[in-house]
Amino acid sequence: MLNAHSGFRYLVMIAGLIVIGYAVYGMATGRSYDKTMRITSAVFTGLVDLTALLGIVTLLSGTFYPALIGHITMMVLAVVVAHVVSVVIKRRPEEERTYAPHLVGTLVVLGLIAAGILAIGRPLVGS
Repeated sequence: MLNAHSGFRYLVMIAGLIVIGYAVYGMATGRSYDKTMRITSAVFTGLVDLTALLGIVTLLSGTFYPALIGHITMMVLAVVVAHVVSVVIKRRPEEERTYAPHLVGTLVVLGLIAAGILAIGRPLVGS
């Protein structure tokens, strides 16, 4: 379970980079907010949620040490921020939806994830 949880970080990072790339593209070209942004963001948030769920299962299996407190804190914040972005977008009228919340939110989520990984003494890439 720990290996699955650890491995999913790469999928989360790739999905996050896709969201950031598409948001920058949308902002740079002046495109209207579209379905592709919504879907890529939802996939990213879903992967963050799945990784968090795998982390909870790993934790419940008896794997705990004090450094995990910082890791858990950062990951909970990452999940919350990922969901706040979708709530902010859904509450805006369609014509007021922009790419900026996705760009900023995803950067914050990836930063929190990086801090959480570093909190347990692991490198961001590698084992």
